[in-house]
Amino acid sequence: MLEANFEKKLWSFNLEGRFAAGNEIVVLWGPSGAGKTTVLHCLAGLNSPESGFIKLNGRVLYSSGERTDIPTRSRNMGYLFQDYALFPHMTVRQNVQYGVRCRKNNKEGFSFDPEKLLDSFGVGHLSGRYPRQLSGGEKQRVALARALAVRPQLLLLDEPFSALDKNTKIVLRKEIKRIHRDWQIPFVLVTHDEEDAMYLGDKIISLEKGTVREKSLLLMHTGS
Repeated sequence: MLEANFEKKLWSFNLEGRFAAGNEIVVLWGPSGAGKTTVLHCLAGLNSPESGFIKLNGRVLYSSGERTDIPTRSRNMGYLFQDYALFPHMTVRQNVQYGVRCRKNNKEGFSFDPEKLLDSFGVGHLSGRYPRQLSGGEKQRVALARALAVRPQLLLLDEPFSALDKNTKIVLRKEIKRIHRDWQIPFVLVTHDEEDAMYLGDKIISLEKGTVREKSLLLMHTGS
């Protein structure tokens, strides 16, 4: 369970991050500059809000009142960046292993087979290649495998389809749905594409100049 109720001051408006999510896909939808990516950054600990709190499964990650701000590496989240942020000097297999090597807390009997995870994304045969040798869709699958390799409690996805052609986007939207069914953790996904929001969102949050407005699928479908 993700609970967020915070404010972040931006140059032209105050950003509100007020929503909750169970094991569902929450879509942050709105135009460029509305503050969607900043919400992800605050959830991940890459930016700190001015006030409020962020909780994940009852654990306080940020609280202005308690003066708590857990660092990114200790928040147990996966993050799929807009440009996928794969390390160009590492192979596919090394990219996926990276997050696990950096995870210091391995007290829960954590075991990891990168080949098996890559196979589940249909890119196991690419484990020895470098990012420059991959298509856009292949890069996305590798980046997703890397984000999930640490068994996160929350997955953040920033415009995951922006660099893909339409046919690849359709395939990978279905892949995101499948992954969510398999992993059963909250996903928070940023998009400015209404079709992506309609297809993926269990809950859709509209951001307009930093103000959060929860929208129903029906209202979006009718254009209201």
